[in-house]
Amino acid sequence: MSTTAVSPARRPTPLVPVGLKGTIFTPDHPGYEAARVVFYGNIDKRPGAVVRVADAMDVAKVVNFARDKGLELAIRGGGHSVAGHSTTEGGVVIDLRALKNLEIDAGNRTAWVDAGLTAAEVTSALAAEGLAIGFGDAGSVGVGGITLGGGVGFLARKYGLTIDSLLAAEIVTADGQLVRTDAETHPDLFWAIRGGGGNFGVATRFQFRLQPLPSFVGGLLVLPATAETIAGFIAAAEAAPEELSTIANVMPAPPLPFLPAELHGSLVIFAMLAFAGDAEAAAPVLAPFRALARPLADMVRPMGLHEMYPPEDPSYRPTAVAQTMFVETIDRRVADTILGHLKASDAPMRVAQLRVLGGAVARVPTAATAYAHRGSRIMVNVAAFYKGAEERIVRTAQVDALATALRQSDDGAYVNFLTTTAPERIRAAYPGGTWERLRAVKAKYDPGNLFRVNQNIPPA
Repeated sequence: MSTTAVSPARRPTPLVPVGLKGTIFTPDHPGYEAARVVFYGNIDKRPGAVVRVADAMDVAKVVNFARDKGLELAIRGGGHSVAGHSTTEGGVVIDLRALKNLEIDAGNRTAWVDAGLTAAEVTSALAAEGLAIGFGDAGSVGVGGITLGGGVGFLARKYGLTIDSLLAAEIVTADGQLVRTDAETHPDLFWAIRGGGGNFGVATRFQFRLQPLPSFVGGLLVLPATAETIAGFIAAAEAAPEELSTIANVMPAPPLPFLPAELHGSLVIFAMLAFAGDAEAAAPVLAPFRALARPLADMVRPMGLHEMYPPEDPSYRPTAVAQTMFVETIDRRVADTILGHLKASDAPMRVAQLRVLGGAVARVPTAATAYAHRGSRIMVNVAAFYKGAEERIVRTAQVDALATALRQSDDGAYVNFLTTTAPERIRAAYPGGTWERLRAVKAKYDPGNLFRVNQNIPPA
């Protein structure tokens, strides 16, 4: 066991149990500062201990210890929780990043994926087999977090959410037991973890159905942002076959070398196009987007799905405020609203991100999983980056104003993008009977609400 550098004679009362195989980082450990850092720069908590577990047995020991000692327990995979749930102030963090085993059965198109792997690591490994799992749009996101919340990404319209490829999972529950759950074994738990987040235990590995992806066309398309091009982009995305998934970011043009300097800072559609098929089939599908306006940059080409993940700087720790919602339509009037608010802001980086859903996502019955927004048509995320507490206040007001202006009749929310723990927003993520059903499952598997550092669902 790796522990702190403190000698046994001076060792304080442990915040974690003895006998672990993994590494324990307490505040006096030389690696503590690096171990406690999460992705977002506005989240700066100091756990009493970060335990980088070596296996599921380690997880069970820490779970039992935290429960018996009454310690707050946080679970970290990739550390990308926008609400800060990957860490805790003074409690214990179970850090899953050392769990990196990947077992691919290409013949049967299944894989067991450890929870410490990232989307990029798994996607890259599967590319050699012409197979894929639909994760999100950031490569460093942990597999566990995106899966448990639903998983909206580049293959959503073709193959559904990440949870729609989930066959089974192994989870350490609040009583310290390692439980396998699937459609036949603990089916209530299997239903709940497909969208219910980390409320029910620590998922240590997942079994996925692998989707065929022998060919893929994707990349960046940059268009000028006008009411016509924004509305036209959404119309084209809705009309496209399910093989195409898109993300349209209406935002200031970043100072990238392939964009003319005179465009830097002007509003553009910074779009990611993802076509699950070959170049010949993609050409007529992509043509309407290229016809909206003369592209300012067109980097869409045949590639591997893993190439859609941009290179990431491990030292990059953004600070931003954001809101997420679903809407039914984005026409010229709505596009004008987006442009008006973005133009009125002086934030160096602000964005309205638009994702057309439907396709395979919508074909799954609403009650089949805890992700209850199968009929939602368009996801919108509004964000503004800031520096310092004073600027945060200004950016929050700007983001809130745009989100309010865009809100339509669909009042749902995607749990993975919620930045707040306000009860009404958590309820929006789990509408109707989904909420009470989740509370019943929570009462069965975590009656003491040990797993509460999340978008929390209290036990019934």
